[in-house]
Amino acid sequence: MIESNGNKPVQHHLKENTQYIEKMFTYPINQDLNKRELYIPNIHKKGVLYFLNGMYDNETLEKTLIPSLMKLEKMENDASLLDVLKNNLPPSSIQCEKDLANVANGILMGNTILVMDEEDAAFVISTVSFEKRSVDKPQDENVLKGPKEAFVESISTNISLIRKQLRSKNLLTEYVQVGERGISNIGILYMNEIVNPSLIEKIKKRLNQIKTDEILNLGILEQHLEERPYSIVPTILYTERPDRAVSFLNEGHVILLMDSSPSCLVLPVTFWSFFHTPEEHYSRWLYGNFSRLLRIISIFITALTPAIYIAATNYHIEMLPTDLALAISATREEVPFPAILELLLLLGAFELIREGGIRVPTPIGPTIGIVGALILGQAAVEASIISPILVIVIAITGLASFAIPNLSLNYMVRLSTYIFLLFASIWGFFGIAVCLTVSIGYLTSVTSFDVPFLSPMAPHYESSSDMLFRRVVWKEWIRPKNLWPSDAQRMKKPERRK
Repeated sequence: MIESNGNKPVQHHLKENTQYIEKMFTYPINQDLNKRELYIPNIHKKGVLYFLNGMYDNETLEKTLIPSLMKLEKMENDASLLDVLKNNLPPSSIQCEKDLANVANGILMGNTILVMDEEDAAFVISTVSFEKRSVDKPQDENVLKGPKEAFVESISTNISLIRKQLRSKNLLTEYVQVGERGISNIGILYMNEIVNPSLIEKIKKRLNQIKTDEILNLGILEQHLEERPYSIVPTILYTERPDRAVSFLNEGHVILLMDSSPSCLVLPVTFWSFFHTPEEHYSRWLYGNFSRLLRIISIFITALTPAIYIAATNYHIEMLPTDLALAISATREEVPFPAILELLLLLGAFELIREGGIRVPTPIGPTIGIVGALILGQAAVEASIISPILVIVIAITGLASFAIPNLSLNYMVRLSTYIFLLFASIWGFFGIAVCLTVSIGYLTSVTSFDVPFLSPMAPHYESSSDMLFRRVVWKEWIRPKNLWPSDAQRMKKPERRK
């Protein structure tokens, strides 16, 4: 953001204003800044238009704005120039600005600036037009049932996608500018009669505390806002689905949007926010809860399966059936490495295959994953580097990790696999129990903008009990009170159905 020294005001003489703006943008060396000099005959005034290449709508500027300025009507004695501009220019946002630093910031935001002689104010005219791709299906969050629309890299388009699904007069949008050298316009969206006012103030305060040259996208902004940057537990939700953003707005959450990011940030959030998917509410009660049950199981399989294998084979072999224990021992006779080292080698190989499948071009990515896993697994078993049962353990662990819906939650669970594995290799099942106890205790201490991470379960708050399993839609009439919403009732309390 361009800062002024002492808030330099717009001067009464045109030359002083143009010199300041051109010096600020290093004109004419900087050829992206366009300058158009005008003389408006009806009001006998000189004016200059400033706008940046690639950030303005050329057709609006050349065919509508400039011709309208040239035909500007004569001002009445009691009329201001701002009123005349609003009455004669095409429908667009026109603002009066009396600080030259804010005028320069207006140019950076893609607006056209009009400065005129004998006027101690400049006029910021909205002619913003960026190149953007069309609305497409979500890439990272597959849609099984519901709207097949995803956010794009334009904040105005993203706001329209939200308002398309949430047509409410209570949906408010505010903007905060962040960045010292490069301006980023952050859009704050919330439901005015639902959200807790203190939450809005805390988010604005946190945004205003960011002191950096520039914020490139929401991924960088997320790291500036999070409270525990070294923790593996995410406290801000990143989603590219407008329908999901709307559902959070209706609960009393706040949405952050900005240009250059095809997604939004949701805050505050709890563990259940990462665990749930929109399809569960779009589907029937039994179908949605069955999907949640599979995900609960997949989280425990991903985090605990390798640790349980190590604990059972190294410390508690007597817990296994005799035939299974003998089979495991037989497959490990020719393996030269201890079981923990085998597991780490296979887990590392699986992560490499996963990462390689993501980074290589799309047509050959799945092929590399399948062929790489088959070839590596078979060759390692035949070479007696690993035992066959470990291939099964890692395969089940990897498949279960793919069922975890959110990327941040996925990373958290996958990293926790190594933590549980460490405790199991030292103390066996006692180590797993200790690690589980410490993990749950830690999760209860985590907060997201003062909202406990495991609420409304722990600590308990009144809600519609939409946590591990959801209720039928017409029984979910209370918003979770852990967010302290201004209006905690979503709908009229249903009567008992007969």
